[in-house]
Amino acid sequence: MILVTGATGFLGAELAKELVQRGNTIRCTKRPASKIPALLAPYTTRIDWVDADLMDVFALEDALESVTEVYNCAAWVSMKQADKEPMIRTNVNGTANLVNLCVEKGIRMVHTSSVAAVGEAKPGEMITEKHHLDPTLENDGYAISKLESEMEVWRGIAEGLDAVIVNPTIIIGVSAGTEGSGQIFETVRKGLKFYTKGTIGFVDVQDVAKCMIALMESSISGKRYIINAENRSYQQIFTEIANCYHIKPPVTLAKPWMMELAWRGASFIAAVTGKDPALDKTSARAASVTRNFDNAEIKKAIGFEFRPLSETIKEICENPT
Repeated sequence: MILVTGATGFLGAELAKELVQRGNTIRCTKRPASKIPALLAPYTTRIDWVDADLMDVFALEDALESVTEVYNCAAWVSMKQADKEPMIRTNVNGTANLVNLCVEKGIRMVHTSSVAAVGEAKPGEMITEKHHLDPTLENDGYAISKLESEMEVWRGIAEGLDAVIVNPTIIIGVSAGTEGSGQIFETVRKGLKFYTKGTIGFVDVQDVAKCMIALMESSISGKRYIINAENRSYQQIFTEIANCYHIKPPVTLAKPWMMELAWRGASFIAAVTGKDPALDKTSARAASVTRNFDNAEIKKAIGFEFRPLSETIKEICENPT
């Protein structure tokens, strides 16, 4: 039996769909209050849904009954400063619980981390799997939670866990809707006027799912892989999305001092409304940083070729949710 945690999320749902379409009958965890994604509605007879939070060891142990493979996609994501410490604690302890049970039961795992947990390269160099985030220099709660969760998997590997870690860049796809990375498309569609000078990696959600399955089905263990299709500047990505929507692309460069004002304003609005800030301090500053990710290792490991990013962008623009 295959178990997917976090299957109500963007990546988890796409991964579950891919597994079922390949002929598998799978088990997926969800929180009691979570809704089953519309993406998975056609496959109800092939998916055994169970209520199991990673913080509930007993429910998690029941969910792992007869399971031989686990894809861990579960994580709490929040930009609220008030959520920072509980998010770190929940993500890390939840991962530790799953790792402990997988070690005990001899279950193979593919763990979803993030490039947020990967360090920086020297100027002009590509970021590879050899780079590691320095937690003493990091203030982003999400990045810290992903790094420390990844460390729990490495701890499990040292104890005999059969596992592989994936570090995707920004994941995009139609099923994101207007949440998460989908906000990029929605913001441009509404008439974004500014762009920043930074660069980041992007990858199609289906490609991430396919890479995870290929790694699970391989004999690879005890390694991490950056999952990235292409590196694009924010100006390039915004312009391509705008052209796809047949609207005017952003033409004004948002300088660092402007981004400082923007995140402070977003923080104030969030404090008043109680909602997540549209932009946080870490994201605002990262938007002007050049980060280019090397995907050579995953290509070599499983012989994978990524879908051109332009195809994914076109598909998203032509299929509004």
